[in-house]
Amino acid sequence: MDFEDTREEAAFRAEVRQWLGAHAEPKGRAFETWQSRYAGREGYDGLERAQAFQRKKAEAGFAALHWPTEWGGRALPPIYQVIYAQEESRYLVPRGYFEIGLGMCMPTLFAYGTEEQKRRYAPAALRGDEVWCQLFSEPGAGSDLAGLRTRAQRDGDDWVINGQKIWTSGAHWADWAILVARSDPKTAKHKGLTFFFLSMKSPGIETRRIKQISGASHFNEVYFTDVRIPDAQRLGAVGAGWGVAITTLMNERLTSGDLRGPDFEEIFGLARTTALEDGPAIANAAVRERLADLYVKTQGVRLTRFRTMTALSRGETPGPENSIGKLVNAPKAQEIASFAMDLLDMGGVVMDKDAAPLRAAFQESLLSSPGGRIAAGTDEILRNIIAERVLGLPQDVRVDRDLPFDQLPTGSR
Repeated sequence: MDFEDTREEAAFRAEVRQWLGAHAEPKGRAFETWQSRYAGREGYDGLERAQAFQRKKAEAGFAALHWPTEWGGRALPPIYQVIYAQEESRYLVPRGYFEIGLGMCMPTLFAYGTEEQKRRYAPAALRGDEVWCQLFSEPGAGSDLAGLRTRAQRDGDDWVINGQKIWTSGAHWADWAILVARSDPKTAKHKGLTFFFLSMKSPGIETRRIKQISGASHFNEVYFTDVRIPDAQRLGAVGAGWGVAITTLMNERLTSGDLRGPDFEEIFGLARTTALEDGPAIANAAVRERLADLYVKTQGVRLTRFRTMTALSRGETPGPENSIGKLVNAPKAQEIASFAMDLLDMGGVVMDKDAAPLRAAFQESLLSSPGGRIAAGTDEILRNIIAERVLGLPQDVRVDRDLPFDQLPTGSR
């Protein structure tokens, strides 16, 4: 592994730091976010502020560094996008609005869309003028995405969509979406899918926000009733939607895995300042053992990412080993939050940000972190990916692989 920037990378990092220093507000804590500081304040409009910052970012040439120049990028190697993300993580900038569109939807459009479609949608997404979401998961198809049941029926030059999607991040503010639906139930489940993009303002779409236990509400249920999509908005061949979806999911693996809540430094700091019945928590052998375990996991993820960065810097393409970061970080976030509740004892029930340590960050993480083990691939799915594609172990037996979808047993049979 190479832990140092090249001369060109170091110069770019200095350029990024100078721009961010002039246009963004430094974080007070490593895990602090724009939303955690400003959300809920009078007059706060997260999307409006996010779009304003995104336009500045696009004008400065930092919005999509690896994109082709004709779509607003710099055509730089992916390592430059990693460097920018590292530096931006030190600042309070709006997140959660454009990552899906720029990191997943646009790469899919670049791979399967027409030149006219790229010219129409890429610049608007880059500037933040249009927000995209991803319509994949369903009540009966999440980890097994190929089991989805939303129907796409051909009607002349249109497709008619009926069904339901769930856990769609940002659907309530999205302008456009990518969608995978079942176009042929008579073939095997992976072969009867077709991929589209569509306007979220299309007649027949109903979006319902889901209130989460953490108090947030950025997930949605989306219902389709006779929604019409022109065939011109199909991406890939009819029945080849699974291959298009894989393109999207591979890009998702590269954009997920960060630990967004309190990390090792925060739980270590809490242990240093908390008193137990027998003295300082940091002096307790059981506490020190748990801290050591968390430190090892943290360093393991850090060094694994250095491997990815080294590959990117050399012009290589990282493989499925990117799943390791999320597989470790998602349970670790839950473990850190639970450990903090143990240390805080009865104080762990305090959700008042003005009274709780770190403005109740551990409490909020306890409520939100379980979902992190589901989004962008469950623990079990990631273990299968690592086992099969990294370690070369035999694949699971999949008895339903070649059965026609309409012959698969369901809970009603």
